[in-house]
Amino acid sequence: MTNAVSATEAAPTTTYLKDYQKPDFLIEKTELTFNLYENFTAVTSNLTMVRAEGVEADKPLVLNGVDLVLESLAIDGTDLNQGAYEVGQETLTIKNVPSRFQLSCETRIEPQNNTSLEGLYKSRHMFCTQCEAEGFRKITYYLDRPDVLSEFTTTIIADKHSYPVLLSNGNLIKKGELNGVRHYATWHDPFKKPSYLFALVAGELVSVDDTFTTMSGRTIEIKLYVEEKDLDKCEHALVSLKKAMKWDEDVYGREYDLDIFMIVAVDDFNMGAMENKGLNIFNTSCVLANPEITTDAGFQRVEAVVAHEYFHNWSGNRVTCRDWFQLSLKEGFTVFRDAEFSADMGSRTVKRVEDVGVMRTLQFAEDAGPMSHPVRPASYMEISNFYTLTVYEKGAEVVRMIHTLLGKEDFRKGSDIYFSRHDGEAATIEDFVSAMEEGSGKDLSQFMHWYSQAGTPSVSVSDNYDADKHTYTLTFKQSVPSTPEATSDQKKPFQIPIALGLLGDEGEIPLVVEEQSQNSSRLVDSVLAITQPEQSVTFTQVNEKPVPVMLKNFSAPVKLEYSYSRADLLRIMAVENDGFCRWDASQQLALGVINDCIEKLQQGHSLEAADCDASLIEGYKAILANKDLDLAMVALMLQLPSQAYIAEQFDVIDVDAIYQARKFIGNQIAERLYHELLDSYKHLNSDESYSFNAQAVAKRSLKNTALHYLMKIDNEEVRKQCLAQYSAQNNMTDVSSALRNIVSSPSEALKEIKQQTLAAFYQKWQNEPLVVNLWLSIQATCDLPGTLDEVIKLTKSPVFDLQNPNKVRSLIGAFASQNSINFHIKTGEGYQFLSDQIIKLNLKNPQIAARLITPLTKWKRYDSDRQKLIKQQLERIKAEPKLSKDVFEVVDKSLSV
Repeated sequence: MTNAVSATEAAPTTTYLKDYQKPDFLIEKTELTFNLYENFTAVTSNLTMVRAEGVEADKPLVLNGVDLVLESLAIDGTDLNQGAYEVGQETLTIKNVPSRFQLSCETRIEPQNNTSLEGLYKSRHMFCTQCEAEGFRKITYYLDRPDVLSEFTTTIIADKHSYPVLLSNGNLIKKGELNGVRHYATWHDPFKKPSYLFALVAGELVSVDDTFTTMSGRTIEIKLYVEEKDLDKCEHALVSLKKAMKWDEDVYGREYDLDIFMIVAVDDFNMGAMENKGLNIFNTSCVLANPEITTDAGFQRVEAVVAHEYFHNWSGNRVTCRDWFQLSLKEGFTVFRDAEFSADMGSRTVKRVEDVGVMRTLQFAEDAGPMSHPVRPASYMEISNFYTLTVYEKGAEVVRMIHTLLGKEDFRKGSDIYFSRHDGEAATIEDFVSAMEEGSGKDLSQFMHWYSQAGTPSVSVSDNYDADKHTYTLTFKQSVPSTPEATSDQKKPFQIPIALGLLGDEGEIPLVVEEQSQNSSRLVDSVLAITQPEQSVTFTQVNEKPVPVMLKNFSAPVKLEYSYSRADLLRIMAVENDGFCRWDASQQLALGVINDCIEKLQQGHSLEAADCDASLIEGYKAILANKDLDLAMVALMLQLPSQAYIAEQFDVIDVDAIYQARKFIGNQIAERLYHELLDSYKHLNSDESYSFNAQAVAKRSLKNTALHYLMKIDNEEVRKQCLAQYSAQNNMTDVSSALRNIVSSPSEALKEIKQQTLAAFYQKWQNEPLVVNLWLSIQATCDLPGTLDEVIKLTKSPVFDLQNPNKVRSLIGAFASQNSINFHIKTGEGYQFLSDQIIKLNLKNPQIAARLITPLTKWKRYDSDRQKLIKQQLERIKAEPKLSKDVFEVVDKSLSV
């Protein structure tokens, strides 16, 4: 049989949560055999299947399958003729099947030509898989849905010289040679799992090995597989993994279950990593690290991602999601878990600030755009498009709010109930929340609106101080904007935890709630749960008008609106004990000053030194002088709000005014605090050997923040400092920071040095893909004129590979999403460039193509000229023949708003 149908022929359809139905058939056991060859792979599947209880006897079996050549099909050993089944565009339908049977199927696939990087494909010389969300259907015909769990046994057969390492899920139960040329390995996973957690790897790999002793005394074998050239980049990931395994035991009581835990590093990978049961497949950027090639941010990312994927063993694998609408059940919960792990491993406040930065800059923008959706969406056209910041990051914030409302102990009780009750099952968000209710005795029914309603709520706050009665009242009004699924007036009030405090001249004022307000506004551990459209709380024994400090630790993912004076913000920056609020006050102070400058520019005036409010300089000077602050916090508080965050404050984004105002304020800070910044830089600049710990990272962070400001001044002393830092080649954090400053400097004195330095950097690191990616992103994000031309040149050079997602993200993605002034060049050339790349990628790798569209989706937020130019490109993409579902959905929704 040679039936094959391409996925690109399938017409886009929408899947709805309300239409969910339990599977008609279940797969008790899955036995797979892969014969790997250079030109094709033969896949044999033997499935022990049973009709689900209550399903009609005449209901046909419908299996998922994409881009498959069907070679043979049999039930209970009897071959089926072509009249007994039908091959559709994405399905195989077998008309008459018994209630219990063995289905045998042989398919033929071509992994070497699979550029989508879904299913089984080749990354350079290695076979590997990526099956989440719907990649398994590109391997064989199957019930490729998360609520069908099966016990897997997998045999891999390949040339023993080209592919000496053969890996799959579970434990190795058998291996041997065949005819002296080929060999095999059989793996068995005793834990039932859905097909999206299946993994296979075959290649010429070496492993770095370790062990971990669990809390019950079991010894777990740990193996990290890499190419031989990467053996020196594995230690940090192994250390991080063992820390994560211990943390999950200590904090959640979760012990690892198999005898072996494996990680494989893959260079061509659409995602960061994948939590396949017992065999995690990682993008090299998320697992390989050493000081010579990896920045502090890279080390932190490896630690966090290794932990995230390991934590999935329980929150995702042992308890999986019933359907893809429940995606945040595993991802939001696990992001919360990995964030808490990272906070425990380093600076809790710094981690929180970094996560909030992502939320307020990127996720809030997603909430306000055409792809806005609830944490649990009601529908999707292509599930790959819903691996979003809303599902992951906002989903994590929703879990964090439950943690805040319940408290640490009750949250742990709820998680224990959840894991125990649903172990080995496919669960729903309701199951998770129900377990939390049972563990705490609290009603979370209103809280469920966070899962079903899209958009970022706004909470406006007004206050009143009664000096005679010594009372202080805060009134909260919540609202949520209209989004594609519902208008504002259709939405119900959220349950919003507001952690708050009051600042007086002598510091914190004790919170004493007036009795008559306790019923409607109960305060628990300084957290007020806002549940009504309008709600007030009155505090007594307040002997002075306080400064309210609200949303401590960013207790809810909302936009808080309160009219702070700049003096109020300076006070919070100086004395507040909540690190997030101190940082936020510095951001709001800088934002107010920048907004004043934007307004002046829009009125046609030029900016002068007096336009940089002295309060901002005073505040920053005080931060630099404060010896009690964590140096990492000093660095964060000194950093101006990003262009993306500033843009989110406006209905119409004025790209040029935002860029000019922010650049002007940055220059003013550099000039007025030159000596303080230089002193900080010199004090922190040392030649000590690299170490990755919170204190060392903090020192480098502040040092390089100071250097960034100093390089805004065309000063010979500073240029020498920057060049010396680059030449020292002490660690990649300092080297890349210096290189970024050299590349972005408009100084004529650095013009020739810039090109020489870029060339020398590439020459040294050309065989290290992760460093080359960093080199590409530094050039892509340079804000100097002419950057677009340089980026286009790089896409045409041998350095760049459009089929490698890391290269695409580092160059094209970084330019379009992080270089606002050059991407939004008035000619529209930036939009055309991005569209060209999306069209090229559309049929090669639809997932990556769809993700690249994001900067174009907000087209209605710009001025009329830019709107027209962006819309033209969106329409041009939509007109492409054979447009993938991934790209079609994003473009169609963008044009429909």
